[in-house]
Amino acid sequence: MNLTFEEFIQKFCLELPYFWGHCVKQNKRLEQPQTSTFKSHVIQRCGEISFDSPEQSAKCVRMLGDARLRGQTGVLSERRGSYPFIDFRLLNNTIYSGEIGTKKKVKRLLSFQRYFHASRLLRGIVPQASLYLLDEGYLGQARYMLSKVGMWDFDIFLFDRLTNGNSLVTLLCHLFNVHGLIHHFQLDMVTLHRFLVMVQEDYHSQNPYHNAVHAADVTQAMHCYLKEPKLANFLTPLDIMLGLLAAAAHDVDHPGVNQPFLIKTKHHLASLYQNVSVLENHHWRSTIGMLRESRLLAHLPTEERHDIEQQLGSLILATDINRQNEFLIRLKAHLKNQDLKMEDAPDRHFMLQIALKCADICNPCRLWEMSRQWSERVCEEFYRQGDMEKKFDLEVSPLCNQQKDTIPSIQIGFMTYIVEPLFEEWANFTGNTPLSENMLNHLRRNKTKWRSLLHKQYSSSRSTDHTVPMTENEEQTLNEGEAP
Repeated sequence: MNLTFEEFIQKFCLELPYFWGHCVKQNKRLEQPQTSTFKSHVIQRCGEISFDSPEQSAKCVRMLGDARLRGQTGVLSERRGSYPFIDFRLLNNTIYSGEIGTKKKVKRLLSFQRYFHASRLLRGIVPQASLYLLDEGYLGQARYMLSKVGMWDFDIFLFDRLTNGNSLVTLLCHLFNVHGLIHHFQLDMVTLHRFLVMVQEDYHSQNPYHNAVHAADVTQAMHCYLKEPKLANFLTPLDIMLGLLAAAAHDVDHPGVNQPFLIKTKHHLASLYQNVSVLENHHWRSTIGMLRESRLLAHLPTEERHDIEQQLGSLILATDINRQNEFLIRLKAHLKNQDLKMEDAPDRHFMLQIALKCADICNPCRLWEMSRQWSERVCEEFYRQGDMEKKFDLEVSPLCNQQKDTIPSIQIGFMTYIVEPLFEEWANFTGNTPLSENMLNHLRRNKTKWRSLLHKQYSSSRSTDHTVPMTENEEQTLNEGEAP
């Protein structure tokens, strides 16, 4: 059967992820960097560095157990796997519902099939027929979903199941092909796939929220935003690649706790980045390390690689929630003065930052069924941190106390103070396109549902115990912004 290039890429994207990850894992462990200078061929596993001659060496920087490498470009990259050690053992006491147990069983069954085929390949046993790690029904549904990847009602949870937990790799391969990035940048498809597997595997699957599925969801949202006419008419292939890569890697190696936790536990990353955008800096430097290790962009000129690394950093650092007001004020000023010139690279980059920020917090703007899942997941991650803080006699961080901070109250506050202001300005920028209006409508409906659930929770607690007062957070949430 003759296939076009696009059909081959789509087939490659759908079928290769199921066994590639297992092949990579066998050779994933990194060599420990030497404390003295060392040659380029020794450190290729810890981030590719280009040298003019074998005699040149790189300097390995160690700080409190965190290894980073400095290339000729001067950009530091972190050793893969340097994420914070967090004691998750106490989380084993969590009582899961029967539904989650069923999902785990399904995942084990699917994973066995993937492992079986991968192990045969590693032993040198080549299948006689074509390798289908999921049956045609799964692959057909995944292909159909990819044809609708630009729709806002895209169900990333279903897509992740259909791709056997490889939603991020499959999605990025497809989007790189759709946007013509593979051809434009002359990327090697196998090398691209290896890099994406690295990114996907460096997300922690035990995190309820900050995992590879969240990264895939943000990437799909970013793809939707890149199609908005006010952006799409001016974006270059480099802008598109930067936007997709930043979305995919913006939370890579996230430990499942926030910056205040790392600071008060005196974690080495907090010391390394001087308590400023600690996680975002780590995500960026980890991404650079994987880019160099995979050699995805090794064929590009050094100056161009350096520029890509810097712009990736600027995009990922923009996702720091502590910088929300900084970007919002700047966006409002631009829109008020009407001085955004999308022909200029700096203004395009700024709007890419805004687009990534929107994609990162777009869950409240999704359909209720998906939005609620994400809300429960992020709150579960908050509560796990709170339980850990209690275990180690630390002050419980805001929003992390399950007894005081309910999911509805957290979500209503998040929508009111963070999501609504940003998405209203985004709608002003795009010119109230159908997508922008659709997102704002979902946001308002979801906020109304959370407020209704908060009322029901309070009424239920009052009916069983008349002495139960409304918490300060709940009372403030109900009193603020009754109209969406």
